[in-house]
Amino acid sequence: MALVVQKYGGSSLADAERIRRVADRIARRVRKGDRVVAVVSAMGDTTDELIALARQVSTEPSARELDVLLHTGEIVSSTLMTMALHDAGVAAVSLTGAQAGIRTDAVYGRARIAGIDTARLEREIVAGRVVIVAGFQGVSEDFDVTTLGRGGSDTTAVALAAALRCERAEIYTDVAGVYTADPRVCPAARPLRDIGYEEMLELATTGARVMHARAVEVGALYGVAILVASTFDEAAPGTLIHEETTMEQANKVRGIAHQPSVAKVTVRGVPDRPGIAAHIFEPLAEAHVSVDTIVQNASEEGLTDLTFTVARDDLDAALRAVGGVQASIGARELASDASLGTVSVVGTGMASAPGYAARMFRTLFDEGINIELISTSDIRITCLVQADRVPGAVRALHAAFALDRE
Repeated sequence: MALVVQKYGGSSLADAERIRRVADRIARRVRKGDRVVAVVSAMGDTTDELIALARQVSTEPSARELDVLLHTGEIVSSTLMTMALHDAGVAAVSLTGAQAGIRTDAVYGRARIAGIDTARLEREIVAGRVVIVAGFQGVSEDFDVTTLGRGGSDTTAVALAAALRCERAEIYTDVAGVYTADPRVCPAARPLRDIGYEEMLELATTGARVMHARAVEVGALYGVAILVASTFDEAAPGTLIHEETTMEQANKVRGIAHQPSVAKVTVRGVPDRPGIAAHIFEPLAEAHVSVDTIVQNASEEGLTDLTFTVARDDLDAALRAVGGVQASIGARELASDASLGTVSVVGTGMASAPGYAARMFRTLFDEGINIELISTSDIRITCLVQADRVPGAVRALHAAFALDRE
């Protein structure tokens, strides 16, 4: 008898019929002898609808109150799923994130899991009940509701699997696994049989929305393999995210990721002296703004320009944070551009194999796509381009690296 942690995304639970279908799937697993803990997301577009409603009543909703509002979407899903399981003759109980023992820090909207007290979960499992946990949420030390950010239900599931000492977590979604690129942008994309944690983390960080990056981090840290599979096609094998096992692949590139909504901030005329970068980036950290690419130009006459990128949704917060220190650091000007996106090529071994960067740059040149900035890691090359050129860049790079073939 195995203990299984599953997660079902919002598209899998979009209406009552889909909830019943997932309940039937869980019931079949239980009848085979497995014990199941299932994490659920909010139904369909519920989270977006709640955010839109909040903005109708408030020009700038409080982050704390927004978390309290948004966490209700997952509670609706968990209670409806439990009712459907009862109708299927399966003993089940729904738990909020707090009831499931998920403790977080107090960063509203982007909380990180600090620990999980599994006592309540284990009591319910021993009692023979399927436990349906509302994903995406937890509770702070002061018992305030917090949410984990978009895609946070993935992190809930993998963290629960780690806390309950499961070997793997199963993530069910509306696609057949992790693809070589987003199939909605690149029809030639194909699902991968497996992928290593490091490559998946780079893909998730650079825009592959099929998995939450922090879920991959937790999986790698605790050795929890992650199966990403389709809710609707049970015959499809899905993709297993685990320790890399494939040696010396001929094609080092495993996937293309993209982000369609990126903003660039440039601080111009900054005095080139020690400590300036800290004065710029410390306020960004305090505002919980994640910074990606950072480029500093060569100093001329004691002045330099410093450029960095953030998610487009974080641009206003970034400008406020840096604007607050602009005068004190002596910067001449603060400029921004919100019309950008990124495209990334990811694969272990690219750094030690010549030609991958050249092929990427040549492909974008042949497509007439201008590169604004470039950033790299050992297994990733990312180019910042105009947002409207991102889809074409994804398709061109997918073809250039022959990712439509095994």
